Amino acid sequence: MPALRYLLYPFALLYGGIMRLRNRLYDLEVFQVYKAPIPVICVGNLSVGGTGKTPQVEYLARLLQSHKVAVLSRGYKRTTKGFVLADEHASAATLGDEPFQYTQSLPQVRVAVCEKRAAGIQRLLQLLPDLEVILLDDAFQHQAVKASRYLLLSDYNRLFTQDHLLPMGLLREPRSGARRAQAVVITKCPNLLSADQQQTIKNQVQRYTSPNTPVFFSQIVYAAAVPVGPAKTLGNKLILVTGIANAQPLVSHLQNEGFELVRHFDWPDHAAVTRERVEEVVVFYFGLQDPSVSILMTQKDAVKWQEPALRLLWGKLPLFYLPIANAFAPQEPSFDETIRGWVPSKGSDLNS
Repeated sequence: MPALRYLLYPFALLYGGIMRLRNRLYDLEVFQVYKAPIPVICVGNLSVGGTGKTPQVEYLARLLQSHKVAVLSRGYKRTTKGFVLADEHASAATLGDEPFQYTQSLPQVRVAVCEKRAAGIQRLLQLLPDLEVILLDDAFQHQAVKASRYLLLSDYNRLFTQDHLLPMGLLREPRSGARRAQAVVITKCPNLLSADQQQTIKNQVQRYTSPNTPVFFSQIVYAAAVPVGPAKTLGNKLILVTGIANAQPLVSHLQNEGFELVRHFDWPDHAAVTRERVEEVVVFYFGLQDPSVSILMTQKDAVKWQEPALRLLWGKLPLFYLPIANAFAPQEPSFDETIRGWVPSKGSDLNS
């Protein structure tokens, strides 16, 4: 452990004590807690940074598509305030990049954002009285709402069982917070994860969860590149543009597929796509003078490039995004069966 971590240990202890007290006060309902009259499934993690919440929320929404589903997010780094229900005028600026991606990927689902999730749920129910399920995106620590079920995600490459509290590590709350989860998903697993390796991780995770909490294993699956600009065929040389927490899995995938990465514009997670940043990519592309080069990004990044003023800068370039999805390792009962059991029939109330 680096020496700096030892220096940060007292601060981690203090932070952990505050979070334990906060959680306890919510458990005792000293702080007001809202319980919705319809099923609410919370998707989140214990750590700061990306654990694959976006593809997981999309997976759940498609799995439950026989129900009337809404997704409620905070709307991180959006320009608006308060409750906003996505409509035909929505954008990454008004909703945030991930909620806007949901509107593009899940046309059958209503998407809303609100900093105060209890107020957001109540507003959704007023506007959409026939709603049957709400998916709370990245709300594991938002205990002002008591969800019907909690789905905890943890990155295989940085398991919460081996991490430390802020600022010593990346945990937002103590590992004991995992006891709120009714299921755990280990995300971003390698393609071949043996049964023994899975069992070892399950044993580690179940030290902190409630008894018999299932642990599932998922891996990222990359689909074919989708054109955003006029070009229809992805070149074999790529300018990669990312604004995500950890781009290394994507970089490794592209290299394994035989693509040549000419340059990687690796911006911070949720980075704003400004005119200056787009111009930097465009100038670099034209400087190459190589028609075999394409510009590739994640779908989360691509939605932010759709602003009309920005599209004027790159509209004629070969721009693509790479969709991702989750695939689950076989298990009995399966992940799908478990989730469907959380919403057994239309109109079910999981809080009863």
